Formats: sequence, structure tokens, C-alpha cells
Amino acid sequence: MKSPRLTAASLKQYFPILDWMKTYDRDTATSDIVAAVIVTIMLIPQSLAYALLAGLPAEMGLYASIAPLMMYAIFGTSRALAVGPVAVVSLMTAAAIGNLGLTDPMQIALAAGTLAFISGAMLTVMGVFKLGFLANFLSHPVIAGFITASGVLIAMSQLKHIFGIEAGGHTIIHLIESLLEHQEQTNIITMFIGFSAVGFLFWVRKGLKPLLMSFGLSPRMADIGAKAGPVAAVVVTVLATWIFGLNDKGVKIVGEVPMGLPPITMPSLSPDLWSELFMSALLISIIGFVESVSVAQTLAAKRRQRISPDQELIGLGMSNVGSSLSGGFPVTGGFSRSVVNFDAGAVTPAAGAFTAVGILIATLLLTPLLYFLPKATLAATIIVAVLSLVDFSILTKAWGYSKVDFAAVAATIFLTLGFGVEVGVSAGVLLSIGLHLYHTSRPHVAEVGLVPGTQHFRNIHRHKVETHPELVTLRVDEALYFANARFLEDYVLNRVTCDEPLKHVVLMCPAVNEIDMSALEALEELNRRLEEMGITLHMSEVKGPVMDRLQRSHFLHELTGEVFLSQYDAWAKLTQADLRAAS
Repeated sequence: MKSPRLTAASLKQYFPILDWMKTYDRDTATSDIVAAVIVTIMLIPQSLAYALLAGLPAEMGLYASIAPLMMYAIFGTSRALAVGPVAVVSLMTAAAIGNLGLTDPMQIALAAGTLAFISGAMLTVMGVFKLGFLANFLSHPVIAGFITASGVLIAMSQLKHIFGIEAGGHTIIHLIESLLEHQEQTNIITMFIGFSAVGFLFWVRKGLKPLLMSFGLSPRMADIGAKAGPVAAVVVTVLATWIFGLNDKGVKIVGEVPMGLPPITMPSLSPDLWSELFMSALLISIIGFVESVSVAQTLAAKRRQRISPDQELIGLGMSNVGSSLSGGFPVTGGFSRSVVNFDAGAVTPAAGAFTAVGILIATLLLTPLLYFLPKATLAATIIVAVLSLVDFSILTKAWGYSKVDFAAVAATIFLTLGFGVEVGVSAGVLLSIGLHLYHTSRPHVAEVGLVPGTQHFRNIHRHKVETHPELVTLRVDEALYFANARFLEDYVLNRVTCDEPLKHVVLMCPAVNEIDMSALEALEELNRRLEEMGITLHMSEVKGPVMDRLQRSHFLHELTGEVFLSQYDAWAKLTQADLRAAS
């Protein structure tokens, strides 16, 4: 009888759709459809724009917004996350494909699909093996610095479309040099369209909703109208280009966008291509997952819901696999569209599936209308979207809180701007791991004493406490492992050197969750060295799992002192023993 239940539970774990579909009803569907309509309106111009940012044909942005949303509805755990092309991942895709030196559009599209497939496979495997915790090694300040620098790079990379010139580069210096070098090519009409669209889209964000409400629209309808602002920019500039023949006057347009279903595509199986894309796919997977799970957790908390980071890996992985098999490129959960999806009332991941249907309809019926769409309009859409990600205040916040974190953030921003997104994100990962190792390799160790009239022990440098000349208690505030084992050994020996009356050292371990083999050997050596100095080593408040592991070693048999349940027990016994010895 147990086997079916275990199978059902396993299916629900890997197919969350089986859980929320049980309670799906007409009211829920209505809420999801309304949210889907709003997100679809927002996603059409965004999809086209992010394909442009990735250096790919515009239709690939639409393709990357259909199958991924369907796959996430089946495998994802967030009720509000909207998956699709996003700015940072699109920029990283452009950098990865640019490194290949390809010129054939078919080969470029194949490489983009292969990149999505490799990334999807990585994410799925990580999810199956429950490796979601690896994202914790990317510190928030470093991620914030990377996203800020990427936002600047993305905005700068789109200026060529705003001015209507040919320019390129993957670093801030190269972009500026290229823009200045080709400034004479500037098309005045294109520049007017681009800056007008930027100004209009910035105004739409805060000004359109109050204006619509002043005309008597309800807050909800006014909000929907404001979300449709980018579509209005698209419609107006398309009409203007068509009516006045601006494409004949140098305004660059999207051109023909194929109409029809997304093509069934297969990733390349070339080992050489896979090896060239592997590292880029890994970096895209890491950044995409961190960005996506951060958004999902934030939105879930607002409704007192929970997500599963490990299942999110599978959801994003299958979304990328779906994108690669349907003519798309790497995708992840987008912040802006997920917030819109949440605010519009999405109740389940089915809202994403309905959005995919909306994009599919647009792909089947509306693409001929995009022929005269100026690339400057899409560039404006990208610029307005990414500038909201730029937050240089993280530098001042980090400086005021931690100089080490400031150095990591500043280095990430500098390397991303100066050497490109792949160097920047690689540096971010290494810096995050380096920061973790730095902090834990020098654990906080406090010498503590008894607070008078209590059984509590506090830092002798922060509180008025009782101490004993023959007893030193050191509270260790970090797990002990290979990177900090030698530090603790040296710290204790430096403290007890030349302190002649000292007879006892107690290591107080309430925050020690782990003692690995290297740390165990360091404790054994410390016990031996202290014994040679005539000092007894004790431990107190050792956690159960740590104690279980110590009992499987020879350390407790060789320990010259005792292991006390509480620090007060150690204080009471050792100070009384010293008093009796003195008398």
C-alpha cells in the first residue's frame, strides 16, 4: 500500500502542476487569464527587444516566450514567476556567441539554441541532485554590483540603435570608442524616434496611470493601460515609419518577422561547440537561477507561500530545454514581468501558460505588423527596462557597512564594465567564494566571563564580567574546518603564552555546527601543546551532532579536560576546584 503513495508524492515533487491543478477553478482561471493578458501586452515588445540585445533575429524573442512558459507551468513552484528573455541573460548570450566569431545567421541561431540546451541540462541536473544551495555562494552585494554594471553596459550597447549608427564592443571603453568613432553616421530621424520613445516610456512608468485615472478609469484599468505603454510606443512608431516611409530615410527597422508556429529545432551535437559554450552556459545558469529564485522567493513571501529552490532549478532547466527545442535562446525569471504578473493577480503558474498562448497568437497573426518597427523603439524599451536595475547606491551602503564587501562590489563593477560580462560574473562568483572563505577562515573568537548574578557569559571587552586568573574561556563563533583550523590553534596558543597562573582553557562551542577532519587534527595538536605547557583543555556547549562525530574519534579519550554541558557548569566546577587547591 505504501508504494502508490510514495509514487504520487514523488510525482508531485517533480511535477508541481499536479498539486495546484487539484484546486483549480473558474475564478482562479479568470484571475490567471487577466494577468496573462497584461503580461502578454508587456512581453511582446520586450521579447523582440531582448532578441535584438542578444544579437539574434527578432522572432527568436517571441519563440523564447512560448515553450519556456509552458514548461515552467508544469515544473515550476512559483505561482507568480514569469519566465522568458531577460536583459542580463540576453547580454551574456550575445557575449557568448560573439566569442565564437560566427557570421552565418543560421549558425548563430543554432549556437543560441545550443547554449540554451546546455544551460537547461545543467540546471536540470543540479535540481535532480538538489544542488540549489550552490546559489548561496553568490553574495547579494556582488550580484547587485554585477547587475548594476550589466545594466550600464546594456544601456550603452543600445545607443547605437538610438543614434542609428554601426557600433559594437563588450566593454564600456570599447562601446564609447565605437560610438565616438561612428558618430558622423548619426541619423537625426532615428535619434528623434529613439529619444522620444525613451522619454515617453519613462513618463509612462509614473505618469500614465494617474492621467488615465483622472479621465475616470478605475485603478485596475488604469494600471492595465499603463502596462500597455510600450505597446503604444510600438504602434505609434510603426505607423509613423510606414506612413512617412522613414525606412527609406535611413531609419533601421526590424523588417520581415516570420509568421507561424515556432520551429522544432535541435541543438548542435558538436563537441567543439559544446566545449566553447560550456563555461558561458554555466555562468548563464548561475546568474539566471540566482536572479529567478530571488524574484520567486520575494513574491512568494508576500502571499505567505513557499518555493522549492531545487525544483526551481528543474523548472528553469526544462524551460531552457523547451526554448532550445523551439527556436529560442536562454531564458530565466524576469523581475519586471514577474512583478506585473503578481500585481495583475496571477494565482497559479497557469497564468504563464495563458501568456504563452497569447504570444503564440501574436506570432501567428501579428508579426507582419512589426515589419516597420524601428530598432530605435526596441532599444528604448531595453534602456528604460535596464536602467531600473542600475543602483550605484550599493557602493555607499557597502562602504558604510563592510569595507571587504565594498571592495568585492567595486571590483565586480569595475571588472564587468572594463572586461565584459563573462569576466565580471566569473569574478563575482570567485569573489563571493573568496569572501566566504575569508570570513570563515578568521572566525570571531571572544574571551568571555560570567555576568554577575547570572549564568550568562559575555565578551570581557564589551561587558563588566567576572573572570578567574587560572581560567580562560574562549567562545568560538564559527564552524571549524580546514580553512580556519590553524587560525584557532594559533589564537589559543598566543593567548595562553606567558600567562603563568593559567591552568584551564575552555572552548565554548554554541555556534560550532561542524568540526571536520582538519579541525579535529588541529584540536588534537592544541590539546597536546597545552598539556606540555601544564594547561588543561576543556570544551563546553558542544552540539549533539558535533559530539556524535567526536565520539567516533580518539579525541575525547585523549582530551586532558572534560566536555561540559554548559559553560556555567565548567565555570562552577573549575573555579571551585582551583579554590580548593589554593586552600
